[in-house]
Amino acid sequence: MRILCSNDDGIHARGLESLVKIAQQLSDDVWVVAPQEEQSGAARALTLAHPLRIRKYDDRRFSVNGTPTDAVMMGVTKIVDGKKPDLILSGVNNGQNIAEDVTFSGTIAAALQGMSMGIPSIALSLARFSRDTARWETPETHGASIVKKLLKEGWPKDVVINVNFPDREPAEVNEIEVTAQGHRDAVQLFAEERKDLRGGTYYWYGYTGQLSNPPEGTDIKAIYEGRISITPLHLALTHQDAHQALSKTLNGPANPGD
Repeated sequence: MRILCSNDDGIHARGLESLVKIAQQLSDDVWVVAPQEEQSGAARALTLAHPLRIRKYDDRRFSVNGTPTDAVMMGVTKIVDGKKPDLILSGVNNGQNIAEDVTFSGTIAAALQGMSMGIPSIALSLARFSRDTARWETPETHGASIVKKLLKEGWPKDVVINVNFPDREPAEVNEIEVTAQGHRDAVQLFAEERKDLRGGTYYWYGYTGQLSNPPEGTDIKAIYEGRISITPLHLALTHQDAHQALSKTLNGPANPGD
């Protein structure tokens, strides 16, 4: 099995080391193509107005001066020799990708790009509720087993699998839960205003750290309670109830005067 590893934290990220360790437990044909620099929050951005450059570190390790989407695109079409990858793993992200996070996550975007190219893809993230510690041993311990179980079970071609590991030591993680994407009931993102040494104003995004009160069965609840969360995601964003309701009144001739 040929595996392509990527991420959004960049080629030198600690989480990428964990991802490669996971991949090497599954195959001896592991390739790495990641962004040259951190691209957290890049979502599905694609570089269109600037040239892309590839840097080679060894025969199967490369970086691209672009986004996670660029890295997977270039990895599959220009870098990996011979047959295309059988599996794309993205991560391990330094921080959870749950609830609304999935819409701007570069980690998940890399997996979505793989899926759109017909390759089964899994995004992996490690929850962190402390700035001082990241329990990388947890995905390194449980990751390969999770991926094996997912590959054995299979999933639809238009779906990516979003795996989040809780902020717990490996021995403290005893359960897996297949979850739905949750929704936070508190806005966490804010922009803090600061002054530079020349008196200019700049802004730095931060998070309040306020925990929400999520319902059972969601990715947020599973992570809060120390379970590994597995969420199937796809790109079909149409809201069916709204579609049906609007169709009843709006379908028909266009009359600008109405």
